[in-house]
Amino acid sequence: MRASALLSRSRPRRMLAAGLTGLLAAGLCTAAPLAASAAELPAPTAHYDMSHTGTQLLDVSGNGRNAALTGFTDASFADAGGDAVLRFKKDGYAALPKGLVTGTDNAFTVEYTVATQTAANQFGWVIGDGVGAWNTTALGNHVFVNPRSGESAYSNAVLSGIRVKSGTANGEVRLPNGGGLNAGFTTLTLVGNGNALTLYRDGVQISTVTHAYAMSSIIPTGTTLGYLGRSLYTGDALVQADVADVKFWDVALTQAEVAASMPTAAAKSAANEALLRADLLPTVLGANPSASQVTRNLSFPATSNGVALTWASQNTAVISNTGVVSRTVTADTPVTVTATTSTGTVISFAFTVLAASPSADLDAISLASRTTENLPLVTKGAINGATISWTSSDAALVTPTDPAYAAPAVGAADPFAGGGIVERPAYGSGDRRATLTAHATLGSTTVEKSFTVTVAEHARTAPDAGYAAAYFKSDGDEKIYQAATSGNDFFTFSPVNGGAAVITSTTDTKGLRDPYILRSHDGDKYYMLATDLCISCGTGWGPAQSAGSLKIEVWESVDLVHWTRTNGVDSGITINQPEAGMTWAPEAYWDDELQSYVVFFASRLYSDASHTNSDKLYARMFSVLTRDFKTFTSPPASWQDTGYARIDSTVTKIGDYYYRFTKNEESGAAGTLEAGKDIFLERSKVLTAPTTSSNWTADPAATWQLVDTRMTSLETGQSGEGPEIVKLNAGDPNNAAGDGYVFLVDNYGAGGYRAFVTSGGEIGSSSQADRLSQRATWNVRPVGGLPTSPRHGAFVSVPQTVLTAMHDWTGITAVTSTTALEADGRDVTAAVTAADAGEVAGTVTFTGGGWSKTVALQDGSAGATVPAGIGEVTATYDGYADGLVATSTSEAVELQGGLELEATATTRCIAGKVSLVVTAKNADHQRADVVIHTSYGDKTGSLAAGASVSSTFATRAASIPAGTLTLTGSAADGSAFEGAFPTPAANCG
Repeated sequence: MRASALLSRSRPRRMLAAGLTGLLAAGLCTAAPLAASAAELPAPTAHYDMSHTGTQLLDVSGNGRNAALTGFTDASFADAGGDAVLRFKKDGYAALPKGLVTGTDNAFTVEYTVATQTAANQFGWVIGDGVGAWNTTALGNHVFVNPRSGESAYSNAVLSGIRVKSGTANGEVRLPNGGGLNAGFTTLTLVGNGNALTLYRDGVQISTVTHAYAMSSIIPTGTTLGYLGRSLYTGDALVQADVADVKFWDVALTQAEVAASMPTAAAKSAANEALLRADLLPTVLGANPSASQVTRNLSFPATSNGVALTWASQNTAVISNTGVVSRTVTADTPVTVTATTSTGTVISFAFTVLAASPSADLDAISLASRTTENLPLVTKGAINGATISWTSSDAALVTPTDPAYAAPAVGAADPFAGGGIVERPAYGSGDRRATLTAHATLGSTTVEKSFTVTVAEHARTAPDAGYAAAYFKSDGDEKIYQAATSGNDFFTFSPVNGGAAVITSTTDTKGLRDPYILRSHDGDKYYMLATDLCISCGTGWGPAQSAGSLKIEVWESVDLVHWTRTNGVDSGITINQPEAGMTWAPEAYWDDELQSYVVFFASRLYSDASHTNSDKLYARMFSVLTRDFKTFTSPPASWQDTGYARIDSTVTKIGDYYYRFTKNEESGAAGTLEAGKDIFLERSKVLTAPTTSSNWTADPAATWQLVDTRMTSLETGQSGEGPEIVKLNAGDPNNAAGDGYVFLVDNYGAGGYRAFVTSGGEIGSSSQADRLSQRATWNVRPVGGLPTSPRHGAFVSVPQTVLTAMHDWTGITAVTSTTALEADGRDVTAAVTAADAGEVAGTVTFTGGGWSKTVALQDGSAGATVPAGIGEVTATYDGYADGLVATSTSEAVELQGGLELEATATTRCIAGKVSLVVTAKNADHQRADVVIHTSYGDKTGSLAAGASVSSTFATRAASIPAGTLTLTGSAADGSAFEGAFPTPAANCG
């Protein structure tokens, strides 16, 4: 047989040519073929060097045992210095044909050359077939290797084993943990020989185990022997790894043969370094669009694919050795940066740093054309760091930045320097516009740019009439579900949307956990935040914390039925820093001082973006600010770092204090926190004040003061997380005293949320000497009334319109209205009320006889004076532009204190001249003396109740224009009438 190699024939360097486009200098020598030594070796039954044609992974051993590819395209294959690499990205697998291993005895060998930094529940390769759950007969018997495990006992280590189900046991026998992969490409060789399985890493034995199974119990009877990149366990992810070479033997290789067969260290290093060239550039560029358009700091990772890197800049004044980009250059400046690998290979990057310009900073600003929130008027340019100030055409509508602004002594500074605070017009008064002008200064150059913004009027408000909830169900069901109460009783939840998930992720990690719903500060919309994490996709809890998502998922809604992404795309928003390990359980709360929302979340923090250090990896809490849930301050600020792990904070404000419930994530006590996996309570007058210790005597004006700990486990008997605190609505039967709150804790090992009913007074009075959780009133409620199996989620109050929309699973529909009309003499007043007791805006139209008048509502009422002669009036509520309240009409009201007289006018021709005929009618109950006044004369008369009289006026003209007449009248009781009526035009010529 020919010498073992990743490639049996040369290939053009497609990846380098296409992926680097000349930006990487020739710092890597031509790669040697990944060949073994010249020892005599048994011929493999199949050899996959990642050559492919169409959907076939080619067997280059000459045995014709091609593997069938699923999910891959030509783009899945990369050229690593002339050697092909198949880049498994959880998007495909290869089905192995029968015959590679026969199972006639227990002898076999599988050699697998791989590089991966992804630890997960995954199989690099498996012999066996039949997908199923743990300890089921559907799960096929198998032998497997996972190149990097996410399980705690094998965290980041190679996991391999054999499984043959026996009786009630799953039957899996694992090799002991022998450690993880070497840097770059590593060759893992598993040898079966008799009742032993032995694992080699780059030719060196790292683990072995004995078992009592026969391969004949594993080899499938069908045409598929097993898979590359696919696990047999239901729910496991497809593998994420770069695979360079795979070989199979139906014999057991000796250790010498194992060492002789595998690619040389130099060859694997060369292939790995070639991949680095293509992989590094996107990481290094970060937010910069290309290497020729650098304006923002570059990211220089300490490692990539497990290979250590040392960075150096040819011009540290423009690009530092840590990637800091100067924004003081006055001309576009080329700079070469090199990355030197641990093997001494130098990879070069050619960058061009663009000259700094304040105009670029202004062009990067994007403001909503219509806003319901305060505006993020940035004071530092995002591109070049220009200093930006703002002026406003209407400072009462939108504030300008304050040139005298000074940061507070405690807590976060306002990144908008007092600017952008809007005073929304009252509901019903309409939107208003303002022109905001940004003035950007960089060096001696100042430029400006204006933005026209419409400030939306306040939205309609109505009393809260119920509650909504959002939650996920389990580690195997990471979607967002919702529920709503049947009315204004917190403990009457039932699922909505037919019990189906409301939001299922198809992007990012494809998992959604820990949803949190926040009502906007003005109350007219809701924001929902969620963790981007999918454990059911195969991610282990270790990788979920070391290489988790830096994004949060964010939506907004006005009805809790229709959710839209705040950023306008179907993807999360990155708010965390590259050094962070995860972004868990994001929540938000309004900060009265900053006039912004504070978004906070749990994360590990590594020393740098390579995530290679192993110290100080406890979870801690960070915060960022936002006004629109589209843009967030960066980098995140350290909010809670006591040296102990803590996650899952939630906040409410009672009086002058913010109260914060948080989970102690330690397994046991954490200083003054008495119990691990339980909730503690702190308070502060400054929401963003940092916490560096859990202290009973801390000053709440400067930090957060501990006021309770170990709050739930003694009552529930369970560990708890995901605390939530909800103020009860007025009228809720659980809120008889009017100060009621519900505290909830997720007993994640025992069915989800449990509830405690308390009060604002009880929360606010908790102290070390008199702890809330040690009072007789602190009792967990019996199970019931909450959504079924709710895991870490949120609860929020809603008005009747939203509650109805959720139960009907439709949009908000108009509530009915009632218009009541009252008269005081000739003055009439209409009062309009909505069925949900909410605000009413719009107009009322009064109508009587031939008269009508439309009047705008003020505080739900409108009035008019009815002209004399109108005896009966109705009022119609015309609705408002938002369509949230239906129209209605009052009953007719009879008016007192005026005669009811009417007049109509017609014309006729007599001898070619126009005569005007006026008919006056007394619609009153008493006799009236009347006067008809026209342009052609006056006539008087007396009309009995209900009588009419016609009077003719000679115009002496062949034609007349349209005009008016006046009818006046009086009665014996002193009542009177005066009214104007139209007269028609006429032509008798």
